[in-house]
Amino acid sequence: QVQLVESGGGLVQAGGSLRLSCAASGNIFSINTMGWYRQAPGKQRELVARITTFGSTNYADSVKGRFTISRDNAKNTVFLQMNSLQPEDTAVYYCKSRVNYNDYWGQGTQVTVSS
Repeated sequence: QVQLVESGGGLVQAGGSLRLSCAASGNIFSINTMGWYRQAPGKQRELVARITTFGSTNYADSVKGRFTISRDNAKNTVFLQMNSLQPEDTAVYYCKSRVNYNDYWGQGTQVTVSS
């Protein structure tokens, strides 16, 4: 049974940093693309960043230059380093990963950036 568990969310001041982690566990024989999405109050869930098996990345325009996605394949974990955080980054951040050729979602972790 595959599970994704996020960690690292919290409350920070504008200009601060957070590092999110998402670890996949269970009966895993394959992990492909992994990514982070976020959903702010009253807004649609949006893609923040994604990373392929071999490290190719894509970022939302709003986070380019500030966020970095990476992965540790040995630990089945994807990270999101978030720097220069701004209040508009406040959202619930969700991990999504293709595991065993199916998409799985984490439960989400709250990121709140105060001004």
